Amino acid sequence: MTMLDTFPPTRQAALERISAVRPGDYARSRNAIDGAVTGLSPYITHGLINLPEVLAGVNAKQSLDVQHKFVFELGWREYFRHVWAFRGVEIFESLRQGLLPQTSYSALLPADIRQAATGVPVIDMAVRTLYATGYLHNHARMWLASYIVHMRKVDWRVAADWLYGHLLDGDLASNHLSWQWVAGTGSSKPYLFNAENVARYAPSPWHSPGSVIDLSYEALDRLARQPMQRPRTEPDAPTEGAQIEPSLLAVPPLDLGWTAPDADAVAGREVWLVHPWNLGALPTFLPANTLVVGVLVTDFHRAWPWSERRWRFVASRMAELAALRWQGDAVALGAALQGATQVRSVDEPHLAPWLARLAVCEAAVALFPSVDRRCDSFSQWWTRASGGFSSTSDLLAARQAPGWPGQYACRELAG
Repeated sequence: MTMLDTFPPTRQAALERISAVRPGDYARSRNAIDGAVTGLSPYITHGLINLPEVLAGVNAKQSLDVQHKFVFELGWREYFRHVWAFRGVEIFESLRQGLLPQTSYSALLPADIRQAATGVPVIDMAVRTLYATGYLHNHARMWLASYIVHMRKVDWRVAADWLYGHLLDGDLASNHLSWQWVAGTGSSKPYLFNAENVARYAPSPWHSPGSVIDLSYEALDRLARQPMQRPRTEPDAPTEGAQIEPSLLAVPPLDLGWTAPDADAVAGREVWLVHPWNLGALPTFLPANTLVVGVLVTDFHRAWPWSERRWRFVASRMAELAALRWQGDAVALGAALQGATQVRSVDEPHLAPWLARLAVCEAAVALFPSVDRRCDSFSQWWTRASGGFSSTSDLLAARQAPGWPGQYACRELAG
């Protein structure tokens, strides 16, 4: 099965996934690798759908207590964005001291991990699944991160960058702050797991009896606090029969249809910019003659390359929205847009250094009310964000009040 079979890059596929959500099944089995997870994250990350749409779709069938596990998990995405808004680039560095000094961790991700050849079935299955689909169950992400940081003593930042590049749903806030939570640099204690935990939540090919993780939690904690016994200055030698790691690309493949910016194409026109995080239905307020232009800001992708599968996912959906699709740095894009009568878009923290120079931006759509005070734990944020709402119907009704972030209607494309 290809990535496009697993996650068709269409809004219709996303809406069908929303319709298929069963909150009770999700709450009971979400920790299991083959549990009733939604598979919505690639669509949410790239803006094909937003969190209010997800909750409204579920609420149409069954109003939930706002404290329901499904709603709680939706909150985590907005919480990570909350932290990013207050912390900025600090999220890419340790927010607190981990178990060991930073110098105790390697700046290289070993080859046997990259090649799915560690000999630990749960780790090798996770890496193979990542490469094959661009997706990993959240529990598998935690296992992989814990093994890399605490068993192999790799700097969480190096590993987080690697995982982000291969994920179809990679979100810098969710990804890097989750790695910090596992590493113990963003929480009060590290996340550890063992073979018994894997056997409880994963199918048999993932089970890892007799491996280095087949230990008690007390033993794992001791290992996590011990520096690596030998220096790791070079990656491990390639392993025979190893998995080939897909390339990460700073520019999309040439056949995907992006071109250089062209000022003549937008001169005298009202323009709506769609970008890789803004691929949903078009706003209803756009005048009928608005020119929709898709943009890739190469300043971002030079720092954060993507897998080919992610490029193709984004390209396919963007082509549905915009016949004109540009790639270029912010300077070139800005120069080409100068002749437009007005340029608008949706705000996006991934593009924060550049997007505001290109367009007047609408606030991104939010599910929960804005929390103006920085919260350093999810529980603090959740108390403030969910307070006053007893049900999902209450929360969705409150979103209709004036001033809610990103409160604008959208329309589907004709045909």
